[in-house]
Amino acid sequence: MYAIIATGGKQYKVSEGDIITIEKLGVEAGEKVTFDQVLVVGGDDLKVGDPTVAGATVEASVVKEGRAKKVIVYKYKRKTGYHKKNGHRQAFTQVKIEKITLHNFIICRHSIINFIVCKLYFISNSMLWVE
Repeated sequence: MYAIIATGGKQYKVSEGDIITIEKLGVEAGEKVTFDQVLVVGGDDLKVGDPTVAGATVEASVVKEGRAKKVIVYKYKRKTGYHKKNGHRQAFTQVKIEKITLHNFIICRHSIINFIVCKLYFISNSMLWVE
């Protein structure tokens, strides 16, 4: 079973046991994290969310937090003697995917009374439209 989750403005395809590097979450090593923004759950059958899959969660444990290698940013403008050197280290969190869960239940937006009223309204309008 695999899932596509969204975190830190990016999307990741994960399965159980994977170790992925994501944007910094600010969580200590060893703690559990739950990702609720699950876009797709695949396996025996494919569940695609609109925009997320209802009832799907991905649980992970934090392996470590750190900073990536330094990236050198060098700016240069010719004929003016302008040179600027700067460095950047991006913070990250490394997590291990523990469990992908998918609860099969239907979420109703309306109460049962509103559902019946809407259904009757739809039937009455469709009858009027047919005639």
